[in-house]
Amino acid sequence: MIRHATADDLDTIAALHLEARSTYYRGHIPDTEFAGPEELARTRAGWSRAVGRGDVLCAERDGEIAGVAAYSRGDGPEGTVTLTQLHVLPTHWRRGVGTELHTACLDAWRTDGVTAARLEVFEKNERAQAFYAARGWTPDTEAPRSGTHLVLRLTMEPAAE
Repeated sequence: MIRHATADDLDTIAALHLEARSTYYRGHIPDTEFAGPEELARTRAGWSRAVGRGDVLCAERDGEIAGVAAYSRGDGPEGTVTLTQLHVLPTHWRRGVGTELHTACLDAWRTDGVTAARLEVFEKNERAQAFYAARGWTPDTEAPRSGTHLVLRLTMEPAAE
C-alpha cells in the first residue's frame, strides 16, 4: 500500500533513510556524513519539511513502512519536479517496493501536470542507477553531475484527459 506520510512517521522514515543510505555510502565516504546522532537529527528535520509540504509517499508492507519517496516541485522549471529521495529498506529490496513508489510518484506528478523530472544518484550506487535506467531515466546532457552524484532526467507524457 502507498500512502502519504504523516508527522507520526518521521522517526521511522529518518531511520529507514539512514539504513538505506549506509548500504551505498559505507566505504565511499566517512560514516559521519551519513550516520550518527547529528546526521539523524538533520535527516529528520529535512523529512519533516517534506512531509509538511505533502510531498512524501510511504510504501507499507504488513503495516510497517518498507520504503519512502520524496519530491519537490520548486527546484526547476515549470512542469518539472525533482525526486529528492527514494529509499527502500534493504530487507525489502527486489520485492517491488521501489517500483511501487516510483509508479506512485509518476502518477502524482502526471496528475499535477508535470512533464519532466530530475534526480541525483550517488555515482557509486550502481544498483540505483540500474533501477532508474530500467524506468526510462537518462543522464542529463546539460548538467550530468552534481558533485559526487550523477544527474538523471525523465520525460513523461501528460496525463490523459
